[in-house]
Amino acid sequence: MEHLAAGRITEWRATIVCRETAVLDVERRREVDARLAADLPLLGDAQIAQRARAMACELDGAAMVRRRAKAESERRVTLRPAPDTMTYLTALLPVAQGVSVYAALSAAAGQAQAQGAGDARGRGQLMADTLVERVTGQATASAVPIEIQLVMPAETLLGQGSEPALAPGYGAIPAAFARALVVSCGSAGAAAWVRRLFTTPDGRDLVTMDSRRRRFSGPLRHLIELRDQTCRTPWCDAPIRHGDHVVPERRGGATSAANGQGLCEACNYAKEAPGWQCTTLRGGPSPAKPHGPPHTVRTTTPTRHAYDSTAPPVLPTRVAAGPPAAASALEHHLEQLLVA
Repeated sequence: MEHLAAGRITEWRATIVCRETAVLDVERRREVDARLAADLPLLGDAQIAQRARAMACELDGAAMVRRRAKAESERRVTLRPAPDTMTYLTALLPVAQGVSVYAALSAAAGQAQAQGAGDARGRGQLMADTLVERVTGQATASAVPIEIQLVMPAETLLGQGSEPALAPGYGAIPAAFARALVVSCGSAGAAAWVRRLFTTPDGRDLVTMDSRRRRFSGPLRHLIELRDQTCRTPWCDAPIRHGDHVVPERRGGATSAANGQGLCEACNYAKEAPGWQCTTLRGGPSPAKPHGPPHTVRTTTPTRHAYDSTAPPVLPTRVAAGPPAAASALEHHLEQLLVA
């Protein structure tokens, strides 16, 4: 604290000490603090973490073992958007496994550099491509068989429009890149499927569909996930994990887009508690009524407070402030095909 007050260390470096000694009791934390006092202003972030962690292991090894077991139980892989139509694929692994994976990728990249005369890829690019190839089992990183779920206006898909498409799990992508993605997957020798999801003429909502199944699965599940994008509970933007009946199936609720909503696990379990109630105020557009209002669900809490959740626009750039614009001939044709 004296070093921090005097400006000899940063707030982040003080936080590192607290983080690495959090499992210790007060007396042992004070001992670590005393041991680090002399050298602390001269150490870097990694050095502070290593020394504080080593002292914590020495003073209370059992606590560190318990902390390690808890940390290992939280291992996971996550995906989040990055700028310029890239993504961050992150794996939280035990240290031995993480070091092993990185060493294997590094060695494979070094071998590829030694053998691949004329290969313009750098070491980082080779490691990334090797990761994709080994995880998917494909010969090359670009030949991964995928199902492309691109929500786009028909003009964008056919090369006549510039409005962005929607890549579920990422967000809006440029029209030219969406078209290039469709073309590149086929040219790379990969098995590629394009699930074409056409919107209402104003681009605000997806056209609905029904199912006779009890559970939300297949195309209906895809439609709900694409329509809702994130958990439909107000103020919750967690990823969708469950396809939920707004009115439970045991109470006669249909397995349909109108009675369906995408929820995260926590919100779906909370909804089943006594006192919670959900109703569908508006079922959303249908093939017969493509200009219908967007899907809206009202959630009533045990305190009797009611909150409305409206499905977000799938193509925000197509939302019009006034009446819907006149549909083109192509859109009229698509409407007729959907109704048929």
